[in-house]
Amino acid sequence: MNESLPEQAALQLASDDASITNVEKYEFEPIKGYPMLNWRGKRPFTSTQFYPSQLKEIHGAELEGWRNKIFWGDNLQVMSHLLKEFRGKIALIYIDPPFDSKIEYKKKIKVNKQNTMTTYTAFEEKQYTDVWTNDEYLQFIYERAILMRELLADEGVFCLHCDWHKSHYLRALLDEVFGTGTFQNEIIWHYYNKMQGNISRFASDHDVILVYSKSGKFQFNKLREMREKPVQQIKRVWDKATQSLVNAKDENGNVLYITSTHKTIDDVWRLPMLQPADRMEMMGYPTQKPEALLERIILAYSNPGDIVFDCFMGSGTTQAVSSKYGRRYIGNDINLASIETTVMRLLGIHEEMTGSNYKPKIKNGLRNDDGMLSIDEDDGEDAARNWTVAFDVPKVYPGFEVHTVNYYDIFRNPAQAKDLLIEVLEVQKLELSLVFDGEKDGRMVKIMPVNRIATRADLNELIAGFDYKAWERKQNDSPNRPVEKITLVCMGHEPYLAAQLELAAKPFKIDVEV
Repeated sequence: MNESLPEQAALQLASDDASITNVEKYEFEPIKGYPMLNWRGKRPFTSTQFYPSQLKEIHGAELEGWRNKIFWGDNLQVMSHLLKEFRGKIALIYIDPPFDSKIEYKKKIKVNKQNTMTTYTAFEEKQYTDVWTNDEYLQFIYERAILMRELLADEGVFCLHCDWHKSHYLRALLDEVFGTGTFQNEIIWHYYNKMQGNISRFASDHDVILVYSKSGKFQFNKLREMREKPVQQIKRVWDKATQSLVNAKDENGNVLYITSTHKTIDDVWRLPMLQPADRMEMMGYPTQKPEALLERIILAYSNPGDIVFDCFMGSGTTQAVSSKYGRRYIGNDINLASIETTVMRLLGIHEEMTGSNYKPKIKNGLRNDDGMLSIDEDDGEDAARNWTVAFDVPKVYPGFEVHTVNYYDIFRNPAQAKDLLIEVLEVQKLELSLVFDGEKDGRMVKIMPVNRIATRADLNELIAGFDYKAWERKQNDSPNRPVEKITLVCMGHEPYLAAQLELAAKPFKIDVEV
């Protein structure tokens, strides 16, 4: 075979352990389908296939059999890989995909200059281009939204971050994928510190986060934030008789008041966007979002120990905040700079988390200066208990792995490459054979050298291992059939390789494909 390894990776895995999901072909549940958004070239997306991953790096230890995961690769293929183990198991998915903003995002890189008066010189490296046709963009999001719905747990929540460019289309698209009854919130993030300059319209100083649930029952923790100054409020209590909130009164019928230091967060979040001068969070990555924004999303829609997934990872803000609050995480991006930035960021955070008195620290976050999340004294024991469950950090998951999907490094480790090819090509491995590597569809499979083209000399091992006695018996039983069917898997080969192997087998007839 002459296909490249990414093409080989597109082949389906034919056999699998009976205890896990069948990965021969992932079939999806039908989408809800109403209302339906149409665009030119809209294609149904009803199934996918398994793509293997290659482990590249390990940082930190496992905790209770878990190590967090970072994947480099196209998120469509990465999510197809994740279906095998995580279908229906992810509590929260947050994505900050391209907005179709017609902008090329660049990162400023500093390089040390030798023997000059200036220590550093700067140049810009393009990170990604957010320029699409409308139809390509919608198909791109549509296919990935269907996969994310498959990965969500039944009580899971999906959050899509966008802006004014496509929010109206995306709302209709997600209604189609998740169903209109599963829409929960349209959160407005108002970033009041953005400088727009002189424009001929009202400044666009907000983004939108569309929130959908997998089902009618979903995880949600009420959030509160500190008021600028305390206020006096009428105390409200639950009346069992009327099944409603009523004003609390003392024994003389006087209305009771409380001093309220916090307020319940609604669907308009006034949070500053990151500025270049920020030294606490800025990673130099374009479109980076503040940790305070992700803090609210992660605390509201997940609990400690839950799995949080972000497949448009960027600088790794979702993974950073998940770490700080004791969530397990899976991250993914197709941009190698994103992987490198996130790994560096997580290493720093995980080192900080090893301290015995660790408390999450997030600029403009919900915690007080002492590191504690506070509630009003009059909220009662139930409220305090709920906050403890949702927001405490009982366990820290400091370890993480870095994997690649369809970006395989096959030349440095031939043994690993051979195992990867066997998995990709759905070959049944033969542990006892000294000649062949496996069997597939009634054919014996031989993996040829993975770091160069196969030559006539590479056939010598096969030829020396020919079982002539077995072939003679097969020929006597079926004179008109080949005594052996052989598949050679090559990363390129010399001409007439199959003919040379067939010639070496004479007088017996063998069937060789390359």
